[in-house]
Amino acid sequence: MKKSLVLLPLLILAACGPKDGIHTLQLLTTNDVHGYWFDSTYAGNSTRQSIFAVNYYVDSVRNACGEQNVLLVDAGDCLQGDNATYYYNYVDTEAEEHLFTKIVSYMKYDAITMGNHDVETGHPVYDKLVKQLGRHKIPFLGGNAIRNDNGKPYFQVYKTYKRAGLKVMVLGYTNANNPAWMDETLWKGMHFERLVPLVQKDVDKYAAREKPDVVIVSIHSATGKGEFDNPEAEGLDLYKTLRGVDFVVCSHDHREVTFFNDSIALINTGNRAKYLGHGTLQVEVKDGKVVDRKVCSELIKVDKTKADPAMRELFHPEYESVKAFSFKEIGMLQMDLRTRDAYLGMCDYMNLLHTVELESSGAQIAFAAPLTFNGSVKAGTLVYNDLFLIYPFENQLFTMKLTGKEIKNYLEYSYDTWLDAPESGHGLRIVKSDDPRNNQRGWSFVNRAYNFDSASGINYTVDITKPAGERISISSLADGTPFNPEEEYAVALSSYRASGAGHLLTDGAGIPKEELEGRILGKMQEIRDFVYEFIEKHGLVDPELIGDRNVIGSWKFVPEDLAAAKLGADYQLLF
Repeated sequence: MKKSLVLLPLLILAACGPKDGIHTLQLLTTNDVHGYWFDSTYAGNSTRQSIFAVNYYVDSVRNACGEQNVLLVDAGDCLQGDNATYYYNYVDTEAEEHLFTKIVSYMKYDAITMGNHDVETGHPVYDKLVKQLGRHKIPFLGGNAIRNDNGKPYFQVYKTYKRAGLKVMVLGYTNANNPAWMDETLWKGMHFERLVPLVQKDVDKYAAREKPDVVIVSIHSATGKGEFDNPEAEGLDLYKTLRGVDFVVCSHDHREVTFFNDSIALINTGNRAKYLGHGTLQVEVKDGKVVDRKVCSELIKVDKTKADPAMRELFHPEYESVKAFSFKEIGMLQMDLRTRDAYLGMCDYMNLLHTVELESSGAQIAFAAPLTFNGSVKAGTLVYNDLFLIYPFENQLFTMKLTGKEIKNYLEYSYDTWLDAPESGHGLRIVKSDDPRNNQRGWSFVNRAYNFDSASGINYTVDITKPAGERISISSLADGTPFNPEEEYAVALSSYRASGAGHLLTDGAGIPKEELEGRILGKMQEIRDFVYEFIEKHGLVDPELIGDRNVIGSWKFVPEDLAAAKLGADYQLLF
């Protein structure tokens, strides 16, 4: 009797572990899909990259390797970036299930990671999605979002699966830098911890509890440089240091990269369903113990024409709903709007944003930047779809209190990211390098154009012959009132910028991060909504309506002839 009692637990333990032999796990990954769900655009029905096409490859791997040997994981930024995400986040909110829930449950995703743009949708959206996905047993992971009231994770940290005869644990984490990009109302009740050293602590803690054979860490954090100095980009930091982990799935920077060594692989598929990440782990088990493991990874290029016809048919009603919403007529545009014109000075596109911000906020001064690298809206009838190019992000309009000196320093910092040094052969700060984020080939900006803020409500010049910190000369407010460096002004800007994003307020204006909230005078609705209301109110948008110098003021690069020549030459290189 005693012998049986001793042997029984051992037999149960052996039965629960992996069987002797070779076990091969197939890991499939996506990230930064940004709502590219449908394979057709809303205008002209032309084919584009889509999650429908990704599903063709997912099904192919499952059919070839056996569904029981495949795990499908997404590393975040699912709920922003397309008309469909906006429509199902904020317009059609009464449906029993969000379209995202329907799609990922159809594709049998095993886990989703919370991206910064997913957090940006706010509690009403992501709290609802967590519950909906939970009903399909799909966790929305975010282990470093910590509740302020009890110190526990706000989102699920991990989940275990049985795949390829192995016990697989997937842990997920959002971006640690979330507070730098959005207002606290969107993530109220929590804070975000750095992934190093948190992830290793969690791996050790939960691996001791679950005894997994395989560990996968999915993060909505950029690949980075592995220098442990950037909370926004901790992919390589983890790849270099994690112990007991087989895969790091990263994201956020839209960088298409994958590599591996003897014990761990890193996968980043870029963005918008262009690639499917594929990791393979081969585990050899002898006498119930893992004696060898081999890991490798690759990116599978997704052919956009391979869209799953069954998905297209199933979700066609939702596509038609989004399309109808997208082509609601809202007004007329007398001239083309081109975002790239903003790099050379005042232009109709920026004048529209500045006019809307000033009129909607009542502020004296406004900051805005071109938010699409090289987009255009043609003259003619404006439809709601055009607003996603004019203002692609769900940023709120804020007003803040800034001194004249802080405004000047803010602009100095902005133009320093924009302009090259006077002794350089270039006017714009560009480099001969591809920029995959903007599909740019050849020459590209060193810095991100969405941080190239200009100001309205004041008259100023930008001298390209002077060094950084000495370029800006502000003569007056738009109405001719003298501009005083010591006076405080009400300034309109996006919630993204008001949170410190781009460092223009902190490193530029010199305001400590912890003081930003105290400078806020007002928080309003989303800027895109104000653009919509402005166009609907006026009916016709023309250069005169948005170009009133008594309202928006004026600015220009000087000396004008030299600036036109140098910046114009660089403009030709870029475009």
